[in-house]
Amino acid sequence: MRRVEYGSVPAFALLQSRRNALADAAAMSRVPAVSEHAEWWQYVLEYSKTINNLLGNTDSLPAFMIDDPKTILKVREKLTSLKAAWELLEIFFVDKQLQSWLPERLVDWLADYDSLLTKTENTVYRMLSNFQKKLINLQIVEDDPDYWNGLSSALSVGWLDIVVNMLRFHGSYQLDQMDSRETENGLVEAVAVLVSTMPRMRPDLPSGKLGYCCKTRPDFIKALEKWRGQVSKLECSAFWIQCGHQKTRDGLKNLLHIMMGNIKNLTAATSHWLELFISHFLYIRPFTVGFEGMHQLAQKCIQLKPTAENSGLTGLLTGILSENTEVVLAECTKKFGPWMVTHAMELLTADNDYADMMLHEERPEFGGISIEELHRLVYAQVLCSHSLTWQIAPTYLSSCLNQGLGLLEILLLKQPIQDNRLVLKTLEICRLFELENVSTNIMKIAGIYHWKHGRKGTGVYWFQQAHDKVRLDRIARQLFEHIGKSVTDDSFKQWEGLLELLGSDIGSAGGLEFLHRYRDFKRSLWQAQEGRTGQSARQTVEFLIQLMRNPSTPQRFWLPLLHDSVRLLNCKPCPLLNVAETTLLLNKLQELSMAKLRPDFSNIYLPSHALNSVRLALASNLARAILEEP
Repeated sequence: MRRVEYGSVPAFALLQSRRNALADAAAMSRVPAVSEHAEWWQYVLEYSKTINNLLGNTDSLPAFMIDDPKTILKVREKLTSLKAAWELLEIFFVDKQLQSWLPERLVDWLADYDSLLTKTENTVYRMLSNFQKKLINLQIVEDDPDYWNGLSSALSVGWLDIVVNMLRFHGSYQLDQMDSRETENGLVEAVAVLVSTMPRMRPDLPSGKLGYCCKTRPDFIKALEKWRGQVSKLECSAFWIQCGHQKTRDGLKNLLHIMMGNIKNLTAATSHWLELFISHFLYIRPFTVGFEGMHQLAQKCIQLKPTAENSGLTGLLTGILSENTEVVLAECTKKFGPWMVTHAMELLTADNDYADMMLHEERPEFGGISIEELHRLVYAQVLCSHSLTWQIAPTYLSSCLNQGLGLLEILLLKQPIQDNRLVLKTLEICRLFELENVSTNIMKIAGIYHWKHGRKGTGVYWFQQAHDKVRLDRIARQLFEHIGKSVTDDSFKQWEGLLELLGSDIGSAGGLEFLHRYRDFKRSLWQAQEGRTGQSARQTVEFLIQLMRNPSTPQRFWLPLLHDSVRLLNCKPCPLLNVAETTLLLNKLQELSMAKLRPDFSNIYLPSHALNSVRLALASNLARAILEEP
């Protein structure tokens, strides 16, 4: 079922996309509503076929075939009532091409799903299955009543291929008996030929299916009259007198009566009311199209063949034939669950104005949402309750225009943020549905969680992804307390790694821009003090000037920066700063002296002689710089 849930998402999303496109076109050009578009039912049919394939394959081969003398029923993939119900909805609500050969489509459906009609009561399928078990020990099949009962039952529901093959089981086909039972064998073969050439009004016949295919109504009427004339002629033949086997004679005549549409024989041959219902359209009312008289006939068949068990399929078909959308919806809800209801509503509204209005009407008792939206929300809630299916819930929530988007935001914000892979999955969903604000909030929540649990680097990463300058500035203020400490301090190494996460786009990092530049300054200063390169001292000075000129550098850190650079200012023999650069630093030092008089000034702890040391170094550097200038 999880495979079906995941597989149905693309088909559902594609249909919603097409609906929205047609709705936009209708709004712009004042064309009819979506359901009135000529191509809409074709879109729904394509959607239905896709879903149907997900539910299983009925196989292209016939449902019943004879592989060997001991086999009647073919071993096949186990089908489900869910698939059977889906095909019923497709037959009656979507596929307009089936309206001219609806009885034949029901024959095909019953051949696939007769075994699912009931678990306790008798059906044609169960009758044939039981006979197949007996067949192993039967020497003369025509002497067994179940042989003829199986033939008449299979013929009554149009399973012509199994009828013909079972007729060939007759003892008169055995080589040692053909001479003594020539007439009997001729009658059996004549009936088999009539069965195999029965006119069938349908566009084509799949491989393995017997009958004479008629694509138009006039051709079908003409062929049926001719065929029944041949049946009647055989029934009146004088050869019956020469048939010495009573059970064969009675069994074959019963088959002929069924082919002529005898209601008594059809009623006796079928076990379930649905089988009797389909046999009526094959032999008594073969020209019926659409819903013409179907509901009344179904009620009559139910009276003749009452059943105590409701498998869901029979209740669903009763609702369909009564053209009662409420009953159909109720049966889908009760027997087949939220998935079925959510996806089947597209079929119910494909070509039914009443259903379209009923399911899309906003109802105050549901909080201003429609029945369609209500069932989608219920199904989305089911998906959200499982860790392996919550990811597909947004597709359905986003299609609910009234309450869906709000619930989608709640769903995404409630997802666990401990696992970064899950966070990335959640963010991808936000991107697909253009929920930028939700995405930003999720990244902020992830950043707070990791920061509080000691994963500072991961926290800063998520804050940066969220462009959360407020929290990045708070982090910067925490890190500012480490400014001025020795470059070998462990504290510097601790927060230095956080700055690596900022990359080259330091402008988006809020207050951390200063720390990023300060890291470069510290590294260069360390290299200069170690004397690794001749250019490192000058590069450190350039970093210092950039920091002092940059407005993002907090004023209370000017003095620590200058104090770290005292050894560079006293560098011999040539000064590293020119007159203009030294004057800039002296002016900054003067501004700092004035700022310290303000009550809100915040100072960092430094030795008491720090200010004098900086002032003396700058004055000495200025004097030497003046002397060095041309």
